Amino acid sequence: MKKISEDQKSEWKEIWKDDFLKVLCGFANSGGGMLVIGQSDAGKVIGVDLAARLLEEIPNKARDLLGIMVTAVIRRKEGKELVQISVPDYPNAISYRGEYFCRSGSTTQALKGGSLDRFLLRRQGRHWDGVTVPASEPADCAMEAIREFCRRATTSGRMDKALLKDGRGTILGNLELTEAGRLKRAACLLFPKGEPRIVPGAWIKIGYFASDDDLRYQDEVRGNLFTQVERTMELLHAKYLKASIRYEGLQRIEGYPYPAGALREALLNAVVHKDYGSGIPIQISVYDEKLVLWNPGELPEDWTLRRLLGKHPSCPPNPLIANTFFRAGYIESWGRGIEKIARECREHGMEPPVYDAGMSGLMVTFRAPDEY
Repeated sequence: MKKISEDQKSEWKEIWKDDFLKVLCGFANSGGGMLVIGQSDAGKVIGVDLAARLLEEIPNKARDLLGIMVTAVIRRKEGKELVQISVPDYPNAISYRGEYFCRSGSTTQALKGGSLDRFLLRRQGRHWDGVTVPASEPADCAMEAIREFCRRATTSGRMDKALLKDGRGTILGNLELTEAGRLKRAACLLFPKGEPRIVPGAWIKIGYFASDDDLRYQDEVRGNLFTQVERTMELLHAKYLKASIRYEGLQRIEGYPYPAGALREALLNAVVHKDYGSGIPIQISVYDEKLVLWNPGELPEDWTLRRLLGKHPSCPPNPLIANTFFRAGYIESWGRGIEKIARECREHGMEPPVYDAGMSGLMVTFRAPDEY
């Protein structure tokens, strides 16, 4: 018989404590859920004394301290009374004593830092890259970077050639990168004059490792996001990846351990989907036998790694950055990046990379074929 356990939508407590209002808060912020009083974490039925009193007490405290309405009922199980509190999903952010909580699997966690920022923006129907930057204006963007984008966008056929004649403010406005004359965060990453300094950690770190604790050399790739992608690919092939050499007649042919298309797609996914509020750079670790790309970010709400690896829609956390990369012809807009990486690897005669959605980010590990 399948064992029933706590999960994203349910939790059990032997007795009621007011501190468990955090659990109700977490359910309200995470799609709703159910708290059962009178049952241990292991599923053993304990029962509740004075269950009828809790039926009135808990909803009143949820209303007064959380500002939410919950439903409490008595259930009988194994001859004992349990109190079941059902919490609906709330579209607005719910806090308990000034703190915000959410569910992560079977646990309730306090939201802090970048996670709290993303949560509050999401509840407002906004994204990190769409927030405006104080005291900024279109003139703060590099015109040469904008012109290079326009050239790529018109070549890709995803923007009209008339775009080339427009001014800086008009182009940025058409890309929805400005609001009330101010730049949005996305614009400051895509077209900065020099390095995007308003966002810490907005760069890429590459290192070559003989072993996990033996770093031999490293590089930092900075500049606008388009430059970071191009320069990183150049560095990987020129400095970090060892090519195999074969000859067909007099022709010398070099081959690299990983298909360039798969690496580029993985890198683009990292740049577009990164959590820029984390202040942590994208990290690429190169070994003789593998390449590991780690991106500080998280899966969309309610997504699992299984869903990411299957057929799925595009759901970028930075839609303005994603749209600009799409217009420039760098990416598609159908959520097919994982499929493209797998196809490139198969055509190269190697297994697709392994994905790990833990460690406060997404890790992608490419294993070199045996011949390398």
